[in-house]
Amino acid sequence: MITPFHIAVPQADLDDLTDRLSRTRWPNEVTGAGSDYGFPLARLQELADYWRTGYDWRKHEAALNELLHFRTEIDGQTIHFVHVRSSRPDALPLILTHGWPGSFLEFLDVIEPLSRDFHLVIPSIPGYGFSGPTHERGWSVDRIALAWAELMRRLGYERYGAQGGDFGSGISMALGAAAPEQVVGVHVNYLPTRPDPSAEVDLSPVDEARLQKVRELMANRPPYQALQALTPQTIGYALTDSPVGQLVWIAERFAQWTDPRSTITDDRLLTGISLYWLTATAASSARLHHETPRGAQPCPVPLGVAVFPYDITQSVRPLAERLYDVRHWSEFDRGGHFAAMEVPDLLAEDIRTFFVSLGEV
Repeated sequence: MITPFHIAVPQADLDDLTDRLSRTRWPNEVTGAGSDYGFPLARLQELADYWRTGYDWRKHEAALNELLHFRTEIDGQTIHFVHVRSSRPDALPLILTHGWPGSFLEFLDVIEPLSRDFHLVIPSIPGYGFSGPTHERGWSVDRIALAWAELMRRLGYERYGAQGGDFGSGISMALGAAAPEQVVGVHVNYLPTRPDPSAEVDLSPVDEARLQKVRELMANRPPYQALQALTPQTIGYALTDSPVGQLVWIAERFAQWTDPRSTITDDRLLTGISLYWLTATAASSARLHHETPRGAQPCPVPLGVAVFPYDITQSVRPLAERLYDVRHWSEFDRGGHFAAMEVPDLLAEDIRTFFVSLGEV
């Protein structure tokens, strides 16, 4: 059964957030530290103060409720999603999947341009936001893909496309593997390509530089990733109890993974962080790092790839083409990890171009 869903955070939860922020116990900082030791104290205090005194959740909640939200239960788990039907009756259905530390909010700015040509289904990953928390082991990328296939079946969509970045990329590709007769193509804006000494391919100096960046990341696993992959419950205690802890855990990722020219506002950033805080899904969202093995994700259907210069890594096309049926490849000169928020115009048009090239739009 699919039921309408209305966002209505209890006022007591908002009051509790304000109270906790007012009682933050701040650490000291080395003089002139900048970001050498982590996220700068002054910037975090600025964000926390605005979250407490200036940010208006109710305003953003009202705006979000202008969209059509729904919930259903699949495989024992509550699944939240936004459904936007195109004015074109014959439009191709397209399921958009976010990653960590994102949410369905990432896609707000691409809804209007994409809905001209697509019926949009925008779910929250199990364990994230209004699809959380999860209560059992095993919610991996592959299991989520099976849930997405069931969700699209319930909506009556027999043929559809998929798109995603971060974990949404892996989930979209896994969906292509789980339902190859239904998924006409997958578009991703994040596709890690690991060094492969056995690959007999010619690599450009740019490709070699990209692989060196990957090698460095593999040798020095980011602390957030190690903690969430190894002990998601442990870090979850701190993030669920401290709003400033949750704030900096996500704000630092946005600071590091976005194009310096990006114009993601503090309001947009805080709406996403508020979603994690108000649904207490820090631990359950982190578990996806624990549940999902590292490595290439199979995908037998046509693939489109968009590469953004300030993403965590940039894909290497000759290596990607050894593994996938790459039909479309775009390289952009702006944008980062959160492309749907940073450069929605570029991403929306690239998605459309890919599915046009497949003859589906």
